[in-house]
Amino acid sequence: MINIKKLIAQMTLEEKAGMCSGADFWHLKGIERLGIPSLMVSDGPHGLRKQDMRADNLGINESIKAVCFPAACNTAGSFDRQLLKEMGQVIAKECLAEDVSVILGPGMNIKRSPLCGRNFEYFSEDPYLTGELAAAFVQGAQAEGVGTSPKHFAVNNQENYRMSVSAELDQATLREIYLSAFEKVIKKAQPKTIMASYNRVNGTYASENHQLLTDILRREWDFQGYVMSDWGAVDRRVEALEAGLDLEMPSSNGFNDATIIEAVQTGRLDEKILDQTVERILRVVFDYVDKRRAVVWDKEADHDKARQIAEESAVLLKNDGVLPLSKGQKVAFIGAFAQTPRYQGGGSSHINAFKVSSALEAVKAYQEVSFALGYDLEEKANQAELIAEAVALAKANDAAVIFAGLPENFESEGYDRQHIQLPANQNALVQAVAAVQKNTVVVLHNGSAVTLPWEADVAAILEMYLAGQAVGEASVNLLYGKTNPSGRLAETFPYQLEDNPSYLNFPGDGDVVNYKEGIYVGYRYYDKKRMAVQYPFGYGLSYTSFAYSDLQVSQTELLDTDKVTVSLKVTNTGSVAGKEVIQLYVAKLFDNDRRPVRELKGFEKVYLEPNESKDIQFILDKGSFSEFNSLLNDWYVASGDYAIQICHNSRDLALSQTVTIKSTQELPFIVHRNTTLGDLLEHPKTHDWSIELRARVDSFFHPEGQAEDDAVSDDMADNFLKNMPLRGVLSFIGMTSEELDEKLASINQ
Repeated sequence: MINIKKLIAQMTLEEKAGMCSGADFWHLKGIERLGIPSLMVSDGPHGLRKQDMRADNLGINESIKAVCFPAACNTAGSFDRQLLKEMGQVIAKECLAEDVSVILGPGMNIKRSPLCGRNFEYFSEDPYLTGELAAAFVQGAQAEGVGTSPKHFAVNNQENYRMSVSAELDQATLREIYLSAFEKVIKKAQPKTIMASYNRVNGTYASENHQLLTDILRREWDFQGYVMSDWGAVDRRVEALEAGLDLEMPSSNGFNDATIIEAVQTGRLDEKILDQTVERILRVVFDYVDKRRAVVWDKEADHDKARQIAEESAVLLKNDGVLPLSKGQKVAFIGAFAQTPRYQGGGSSHINAFKVSSALEAVKAYQEVSFALGYDLEEKANQAELIAEAVALAKANDAAVIFAGLPENFESEGYDRQHIQLPANQNALVQAVAAVQKNTVVVLHNGSAVTLPWEADVAAILEMYLAGQAVGEASVNLLYGKTNPSGRLAETFPYQLEDNPSYLNFPGDGDVVNYKEGIYVGYRYYDKKRMAVQYPFGYGLSYTSFAYSDLQVSQTELLDTDKVTVSLKVTNTGSVAGKEVIQLYVAKLFDNDRRPVRELKGFEKVYLEPNESKDIQFILDKGSFSEFNSLLNDWYVASGDYAIQICHNSRDLALSQTVTIKSTQELPFIVHRNTTLGDLLEHPKTHDWSIELRARVDSFFHPEGQAEDDAVSDDMADNFLKNMPLRGVLSFIGMTSEELDEKLASINQ
């Protein structure tokens, strides 16, 4: 066992400063005389992108041949913690085979807008789902001895201006939507590292944000690892170090090392902070060294695992009975993506896949199909001729499967999308084929939500997202029913971009982006507005059917410190085996004008044979019912009734049970000159005083014997007084401004 503190005591100031930045693009510095190795970190969240020569962070240069697993936009649809844990384990073993100490992922930023060019790397619009799946991935990878680096901390929800823009948001929105997934990962999985984002948060760069990196991450959440910067994200190195940013990546070519040395020598930086930083880095370094072992990388086995993950995560959006296809049907495959599928996004996560399966090749295991190109990705060919060929082929077959989606240049790290439409030539193709073939199926390859103007005209839609290098096999197995679709949407599909809650405030003016929608992100907004959407959050179909029954809770009255056990029975009522995702939401039944209709607080995935039933159990705690209260600067559960709801998706309620919770926390009630008489009336501390004040106001306006004014109704008078601030009634109650201030001081004391 290495004594790290003793090791640091032997290091020179120059060596300690040097440990705080990379040796090159992917390696940490080592110190040979002290036996400290130079270890490698590498992208990406869905596969190993190891570069040795001509390294870069945007995926421009070649990396080693590896296995491209499905991106997070696909795997989030699995709603399956175990699957993400297994994926983390497999990728970690690949890292061990290549001596990579930390895998830079998973990507955890919230899908605030479907325009974000990097949404394909992120799980969901929902922080609970994001946190649960990310924690499972981290647990799986780190169980093998390889570190992870959940990213990008924090509030990094766009690519345009990402290196400079300030995300402006209130504390409740920050905590409930943009930090809570990270909090869950820290507390459940304790990742070895966290990657700080490029952007500013309320004016301060994430890499220099003491509130984020020290107050919240370390003091509140007890994070034990080291914080690294995103590549090139550091502005002022000493300020970043003091804020809690440990490792600057990549190398600064010694420039910032010299800045740290000078700051220590001049007394500007306490050397104890530097020692603490080096200790955090070395703990992770030697943890990897201690657990490192030889691993044989079986790429074919990992390819098969990538196929399984893609199948478990794909979402069947529509099926009018055409799916699954049968071998006896005459089927046409149409679309360039059937031949050369889009299976990953562009940028730093881009994997050099050792092989890629296309649907056109994979379908040969079932039957021969005819093929038409349908559209040209470069849009150079005669589109009318391509469509005409596809229409003729569709007419001559029993069913037509169109492989459509977003070309690679539509979404990538480094820039945001301009719209959420498919290419016009693809929409024209689908509409033309659907007009002549009632059994038209569309298979989608995209990294985020798209609009589907032809949705009503086609018989089935299978959302594959960016499903990794085994996408062809996975797609065909789902189409032909070898695998029963079981994925659910981790994001809402709106009818148009303008419906998105961030539409008027994305991506900002280049300096500032305002998160004016607050906590109303994704389904929280659409459901609250009762807005029609193309497909709701949590939606997905199956080739079988399921029924829920016997919802029970362990107690219906509880304190906010208690836990409640929720159980129900799920039955496969169909004729084929399949997996069902049971979604548990919590709805606040009082004061709900300020809260979403319901929020996801639990999910489980279960496999059932036909007619088989299983009991499902959830355990809910304070976090399942709480909201962030800025007065307490803490999570708070208000006393009242809450509904525990079992749903098929955020719009489809199946079962509900009400529980009553009593809070053990008391909110501070500070009375000031603008506090209204109505607020005073509602609080026990000031209720009696409020009644007294109202009586004095009434007597001022209606001296004894004076009749009521017919022009002023009772309702008008009541609401007028209810909304009257204290400062507004001074002249009516015979109290001076100074006397009011004395009274307020007495109450607040």
